Amino acid sequence: MAMTHRTRIKICGLTRKEDVAAAVGSGADAVGFVFYPKSPRYVTAQQAAELAAGVPPFVSTVGLFVNPSIEEVREVLAHVPLTLLQFHGDETPQQCAGIAAAVVRPFMRAARIGSATQPADLLEYELQYRSASPFFNGLLLDTLVEHYGGSGKVFDWSVIPKELAPRAVLSGGLSVHNATEAVAGVRPYAVDISSGVEASKGIKDAAKITAFIEAVHLADATQA
Repeated sequence: MAMTHRTRIKICGLTRKEDVAAAVGSGADAVGFVFYPKSPRYVTAQQAAELAAGVPPFVSTVGLFVNPSIEEVREVLAHVPLTLLQFHGDETPQQCAGIAAAVVRPFMRAARIGSATQPADLLEYELQYRSASPFFNGLLLDTLVEHYGGSGKVFDWSVIPKELAPRAVLSGGLSVHNATEAVAGVRPYAVDISSGVEASKGIKDAAKITAFIEAVHLADATQA
């Protein structure tokens, strides 16, 4: 009997306890906190500590950073027991490797995909980070926009190499409406959503979270 892949799901940009509870209660595999002060979803280390306190075992807590120093990441980790780091700025493979080694945490790297991005570029990008650090966990594929952080915009999924998809996290403009199509078409290891399940910036909608997770499960079931 063939095993069906269960697409993992991360709900990012959480700022309220009830939103963390909604994500966990709906079956999310990971919750994300944004430590980028310019983001409307920014939380302090103290706020994130309170939010993470309610997260049960085997649900990952992910911290999103943009061009942080080792000291900034260390300060957050002094309060919040993050499982995984997510780098979303211009961090080089060496910078990511240095921070991850200093704080002893695995990391994901956001690859911001624009109209010029080629499939070979993504494989090369992944290789650079993998060879730079044993703490590298994988790429998060997001849309290239002018500012950092979530884009809320979709990129051309056909640029994702078939061999990369099963170990990558698909992000960028996902919603309840395109989740099933995205997962069925790309077959990523996981999906990551923030603005697509919000009532307003930083405020999640519990019904949208549930509907999104159901849409992803639908794609998994139809694949089976």
